[in-house]
Amino acid sequence: MQIFMQQMINGIALGSIYALIALGYTMVYGTIRLINFAHGDVYMMGAFIGFYLITVLEINVVVAMLVTMVVTALLGMVIERVAYKPLRNSSRVAALITAIGVSYFLQNIMIYFLGPEVRAFPSPIETQIFKVFGIVINSKQILVFVITILMMILLNIIVNRTKMGKAMRAVSVDAEAAQLMGIDVDRVISFTFALGSALAGIAGILVGIYYNSIQPTMGTAMGLKAFIAAVIGGIGSIPGAMIGGYLIGILETIVTIMGGSMYKDAVVFGLLIVILLVLPSGLFGKNTTEKV
Repeated sequence: MQIFMQQMINGIALGSIYALIALGYTMVYGTIRLINFAHGDVYMMGAFIGFYLITVLEINVVVAMLVTMVVTALLGMVIERVAYKPLRNSSRVAALITAIGVSYFLQNIMIYFLGPEVRAFPSPIETQIFKVFGIVINSKQILVFVITILMMILLNIIVNRTKMGKAMRAVSVDAEAAQLMGIDVDRVISFTFALGSALAGIAGILVGIYYNSIQPTMGTAMGLKAFIAAVIGGIGSIPGAMIGGYLIGILETIVTIMGGSMYKDAVVFGLLIVILLVLPSGLFGKNTTEKV
C-alpha cells in the first residue's frame, strides 16, 4: 500500500503538468473550436525561456516564472494574430494544418539555434524530503502541485468572475451574437491564447525543475498527451482538462510500477479510445448538435 500511495504522489505531480498544458488546449478549442497543436511547443519555449532567465541572467525562480508567463503569453498572441487569425473563416482542416506547421516551425527554430541535445536545467530550489506516514514527498513535487492548484484557481476566477471571462464564455457559445452585443471578439480570442500560453510557459519551467532536463523536442510528446487529457476530460471543459491531466498522470505511473513502462503510451491511447467509444464528448463534455 505504501508503494502504491508513493506512486500516486508521483502520478499527481506528473498529472499536474499535463493539466496545466491541457487547460490551454481546452480554452482555445472552447472559444474558437481550434485544436492548437503548437501549444506543446509554446510549453517547450517556456522551459527554455526559464532556463535562460535562471542560468544566464541569474533571476530568482519566482520572478523567472512570472517573466516566462508574460513572454509566452505574448508569443501565444503573436501566433494567433500571424498564423490563425487570417484563417478564421477558412475550413478547420486548414487551421489544423497551420497549427501543425507552427509547431514544427518553433521546434526547428530552437534546434537550429540551440541544437537538439538535452540541456541540464538548474535546480533553483533546494530539494527537501518529507515523510508522511511512510510516504516520501519532496519539495519539487510540492512546488509543482501547489503552483498548479494556484493557477487553476486563478483561471477559474478569471473565467467565472471577471468581465473578460464572461466575454470568453459568450464568444464560446456564439461569436457572431457576442460581436453584435458589442464584445470585441478579436481581443477575447487573443486574451484566450495569451492565458493558455502563459499556463504552458509556467508548465515548461516546472518540468525543467522537476526532471532537471529540457530539449527542443520536449513539446511533442507532452503536448500530445496533454491534448489527450483535454479530450478525455471533455475538450472545452476546464474541470475536464484538470481531471483528464491527473487521470493520465496517475495511469502512467501505475502502468510503470506494474512493469509496463514501455507500454504506458499505448495504455494512454487505449484509454482515449475507450472514453471516445463510451463518452464521445469526454467525461465532462457536453453533447452538441452541429448544423451542416
